[in-house]
Amino acid sequence: MRALVLADYHRLDLVERPRPEPGPGEVLLRVAATGICGSDVHGYTGENGRRVPGQVMGHESSGTIAALGEGVDGSALPVGAPATFNPVIVPEEQAQRYRGREQHCPDKTVIGVAAGYQASFAEHLLVPARNVVLLGAAMPLHLGALIEPLAVALHAVRVGGARAGQRALVVGGGPIGQSVVLALRSAGVTDIVLSEPSAARRELVAALGARAVGPEDGPLAEQVRAVLGAPADLAIDAVGLSATLEGALASTALGGTVVLVGMGSPRVELPAFAISTEERAVLGSFTYSAEDFRDAAAWVSAHPGQVMPLVSDIVPPERAQESFAALAAGEGPAGKILVRFDEQGAAA
Repeated sequence: MRALVLADYHRLDLVERPRPEPGPGEVLLRVAATGICGSDVHGYTGENGRRVPGQVMGHESSGTIAALGEGVDGSALPVGAPATFNPVIVPEEQAQRYRGREQHCPDKTVIGVAAGYQASFAEHLLVPARNVVLLGAAMPLHLGALIEPLAVALHAVRVGGARAGQRALVVGGGPIGQSVVLALRSAGVTDIVLSEPSAARRELVAALGARAVGPEDGPLAEQVRAVLGAPADLAIDAVGLSATLEGALASTALGGTVVLVGMGSPRVELPAFAISTEERAVLGSFTYSAEDFRDAAAWVSAHPGQVMPLVSDIVPPERAQESFAALAAGEGPAGKILVRFDEQGAAA
């Protein structure tokens, strides 16, 4: 099988590797498409320290079930069925303890992050059967690669307690910010403003239903008030820098909530009085629960037309190095790049 190996920072090699065979309780997935995540790009450059040379990355994927290991129920997970996988693996003996909050398990393994786990920038990968989620047969298979980032967004929206009638601000119009707009709308929030410096991304999120603003138009808090008629009740920072958090706090109402889902910097500075004296809550959001992931998969399966604009380019694995290099240089498209491993992707 073909696999993309991080041979060194800033270099991906397409190599041949033996196809893995599923062990007890495992499912072999034939990968159709895998999205390039911002964390993959940071791993490619070596910026975040969470990927290492020799690793096969990738965690935003869809495909079909290719083979089942011993003990896996073939009626529940039939060979040939379209499927995706939840990358957050909780040890089986801890599954009950962390049910509903799997992301809090300190012993979890995250596919695509764990260096010793061959992930999904490859034609095949092994996952525990309990992490496999079936997809709607009518949905274009490659769109299943958008489920994972939507699950991240859906969890952030739920952490923030989003509800219909609220005014919301999204900071950052990259793939996670774009997914947050869809997740907010699915929660009944329709009054959304999104801040993003890229004109191309502002155009994309406007098509998703958000009103987009840019830094060149003035201070964020003033723009939010002008667009929404009042400060936001909820802000979701999909960037994660000191400046973006400060802007989110300044743009929310007293007693409002800011959710930090972006990971732009490992350390940030906060305006303390904007939190304490004005009683705002700053909440962290990381990955998702198993329920969040299943809900995101069901939503994408039912609404493929709504997520289709998030895909800007589909490339075969032979062009992955080129795409990673462009993204690392800040020259990528407005939306998501998918690396497609099936025959249709290679022809495209």
